[in-house]
Amino acid sequence: MLGTAAALALVWAMAFPAHAAEQGEPVSYEAAVASGLGEESTGASDEGSDSGMVLTAEQQALMAADADWTARVNLYHAGGGGATGNDSLGCRPIPMRTMAVDPRYIPRRTRLFIPETVGMRMPDGTVHDGYWYASDTGGAIKGQKIDFYTGHGRGSMAPAMRLNQRRVTLIDAGRFEGCPPSWDTQPTLMASAAANVGSR
Repeated sequence: MLGTAAALALVWAMAFPAHAAEQGEPVSYEAAVASGLGEESTGASDEGSDSGMVLTAEQQALMAADADWTARVNLYHAGGGGATGNDSLGCRPIPMRTMAVDPRYIPRRTRLFIPETVGMRMPDGTVHDGYWYASDTGGAIKGQKIDFYTGHGRGSMAPAMRLNQRRVTLIDAGRFEGCPPSWDTQPTLMASAAANVGSR
């Protein structure tokens, strides 16, 4: 049962919901529903799309390609019980490039294109180009699960948090040699990479 003061406040809020909202005062859930305040639809968002980004011919071809795999994303980071040391290839993990896979599902050294990450705003203001590198593995990663390495500390996960525990599209963009490239270098690809993109 509502107390007398709560009942009076509810009646007042239902009678004058716009006034309360205009004054910056909180409006109860019941009052908002009764007045239709929650009926507005959420507008479309272009977050994580190529929003204004100029795509290369390869990226355009990959965006139009069918998925080679799909997988559910988990995020992991260095520090505070997260990742430490090198990845399973012996490479230093590269934030927003290195990903861990089950090598029975996605072969290690696969360069992957993930359309859902194209245009993702990075902490330094740049946008993600959609390329990830299967260079790590993990005991908890089985089948259609992947882990994105985001960097150092929990805050590094913010750009990709909307993808956490969601299923994404994985497109085979070839194989890579060595370690995943840092953001300021170009990857060294094996000869099969060009053939893979050209055959789509």
